[in-house]
Amino acid sequence: MKFLDQAKIYVESGAGGAGCVSFRREKYIEFGGPNGGDGGKGGSVWVEAVDNLNTLIDFRYQQHFKARKGQNGMGSDKTGAKGEDIVIKVPVGTEILADDQKTLIADMTAVGQRFLLAKGGDGGRGNAQFKSSTNQAPRYAEPGWPGQELWVWLRLKVIADIGLIGLPNAGKSTFLSVVTSARPKIADYPFTTLHPNLGVAWVDGYEMVIADIPGLIEGAHEGVGLGDRFLKHVERCSALLHLIDATAPDVVKPYRDIRRELELYDAKLAAKPEVVVLNKIDALTATEIKKKQSELEKAAGKKIFTMSAIAQKGLFDCLLDVNQYITRDRKKQDKTEEQPSAEPAPAKPWSPLD
Repeated sequence: MKFLDQAKIYVESGAGGAGCVSFRREKYIEFGGPNGGDGGKGGSVWVEAVDNLNTLIDFRYQQHFKARKGQNGMGSDKTGAKGEDIVIKVPVGTEILADDQKTLIADMTAVGQRFLLAKGGDGGRGNAQFKSSTNQAPRYAEPGWPGQELWVWLRLKVIADIGLIGLPNAGKSTFLSVVTSARPKIADYPFTTLHPNLGVAWVDGYEMVIADIPGLIEGAHEGVGLGDRFLKHVERCSALLHLIDATAPDVVKPYRDIRRELELYDAKLAAKPEVVVLNKIDALTATEIKKKQSELEKAAGKKIFTMSAIAQKGLFDCLLDVNQYITRDRKKQDKTEEQPSAEPAPAKPWSPLD
């Protein structure tokens, strides 16, 4: 299945049905009076997060979603039928943005979460509703209220515990294929990975979701290479796993280049916990490994792990270290869920006029 993380769609809720102008006409019933029914409410448009989707590719083939109009009212005080609602199913982690691509309407972060995107119009009142002591035979009814229509952007941010970052050919895809059951494309040329890949690893009894992000290069924040388009997929991660190619002549420059791109993209992303790993050590001697490890530790100011993904050496040392940040975030989340919360206010549909 092709990966698509952004789509633009048009949604329109149904208009309400018109009220009916009708009078009771029955033999032996004198002055039957008005009996026009109300119009039915128009269908609404909902968005629901589901766990069996991981791409927005479906919205490439269908961009328009229109709910049905409410049925008009009828005589004998019959209310029109309500228009059927539409439920748009999206992957967990999808953001709904206004047409300006900046205003956040909703963030679908949990399975089963629903959001009312466009409320259906109310039905008009029939003439029976307007009967009064001074107006015994009203000959008018309300038209149905119009629905809402708007263009919105869907933007998927992959939900993962760990984000794999690094220059192209740093060995990220190989690492993911070894520690998880994922099967990303692996080749000896840059930009082999063109979209994020997800894998699940078990570390110290915990399930860890790892996202392999397409390689960044210097100038990515200006659109060089694949640009920073995929960096949004690591915004939700608890920590970053930064892989450096140990066979590079200078291992410090790649590290600093990636750190600079993260800071230029988003300071919050650059502030996330980071574990740095020298990969491909199977191609170096022990003396070369120690030298490059020392140089990188001096530049990064932290412990540097060494491993060889293809030789499967030192794989889980870095995962055990990065697991502490995942465990910390999960404990915080559990404490938040245990705290009693106030009764939630009723959901208010978003409106482009708000």
